[in-house]
Amino acid sequence: MKLSSHTERRPKVSYFVTGFPGFIATRIVKKLVADHPGQNFTLLVHASQMQKARNSLADISGEQDIPQSRFRIIEGDITKANLGLTKDEQQEIAEEVTIVFHLAAIYDLAVAESVAEEINVTGTQNVTNWVKTLPKLERYIYFSTAYVSGNRSGTILETELIDINGFKNFYESTKFKAEVIVRRSWDEIPTTIIRPGVVTGDSRTGETDKFDGPFFVMRFIDKFSKIPIPNLGKGEALFNVVPVNFVVDAACNLAHFKDAEHKTYHLVDPSPHTARDAFALICQAQMGFTPHYTIPLRLVEGALSIPAFRRWVGVEKETLEYFRIGPTYDSFQAQKDLAVLGVTCPDFASYVQKAVDYFVQHKSDEAKIIKVT
Repeated sequence: MKLSSHTERRPKVSYFVTGFPGFIATRIVKKLVADHPGQNFTLLVHASQMQKARNSLADISGEQDIPQSRFRIIEGDITKANLGLTKDEQQEIAEEVTIVFHLAAIYDLAVAESVAEEINVTGTQNVTNWVKTLPKLERYIYFSTAYVSGNRSGTILETELIDINGFKNFYESTKFKAEVIVRRSWDEIPTTIIRPGVVTGDSRTGETDKFDGPFFVMRFIDKFSKIPIPNLGKGEALFNVVPVNFVVDAACNLAHFKDAEHKTYHLVDPSPHTARDAFALICQAQMGFTPHYTIPLRLVEGALSIPAFRRWVGVEKETLEYFRIGPTYDSFQAQKDLAVLGVTCPDFASYVQKAVDYFVQHKSDEAKIIKVT
């Protein structure tokens, strides 16, 4: 594997990012470029994503008027020892990198266990082991998820990582195992753990790269737009959706905040709507009315158990689990430190119309539609 070569001399590399050109990782890079001009970036990219990464990098360079020599794309694989890097690559990176963002993961509620284990668990073990070899490391930012709580109920603290009642899917269970790995190395690595809720599009524009999270609800409503839409069950669970711009602003600021070292942050809505209220907000924005009757969630679950129906609607059965009664995510630590940094989470009601408008404009874009099996 070869490093991208450029004739222009680069300043000292500062950031190393996995998961580029993914949805959040790309926006992390954009934010860091805007806030910390003059710094360099090393982006670990899987072979299958190299062309997309180059295109994304060209866009970032053009938008921010930053020479591409500030960036270095390295082909690698987190499922391999030393991330698949050559000895020369490892040595060069180790001499420069100070802040690592680890975002590479499989984000799929219906993912197979073997795939999730390899990428989320083995991958995180490899990245964490590799990070230990960086002599100039100042911070390791690991992206976990609030849903490492699994099937727990009640209040979940940011300081907790407990498996009591198992998990809803292999995404949750493997992210739990991955966070355990990261926490075990806290004494050796200056670490900050980010636990977002369900990350959705930009609250200012509605823009997203995939129609998941609340967009699954919009797809469901769109398929049944000719009939009165019902409420789906009691909808008592808290709808913990957060816009990507909030998550990115928070993570980038916390990466440079000394007091964030060895802390875990729930990046969640501090005053979340219930699933029923959020469903009503989406219906109002998309259809112009709210539901007036309710059908049991088990009926919808039964229908989504039929593959042909599931594919037609475009909604994974696993999505319904998040409409049931779930935990409350305490975010005291996040609110306290983000207040100092001037970062706040917008209310879902303030940007639901933007999200719906974006969905309506782009609902036929195959690149944004998640393939349901």
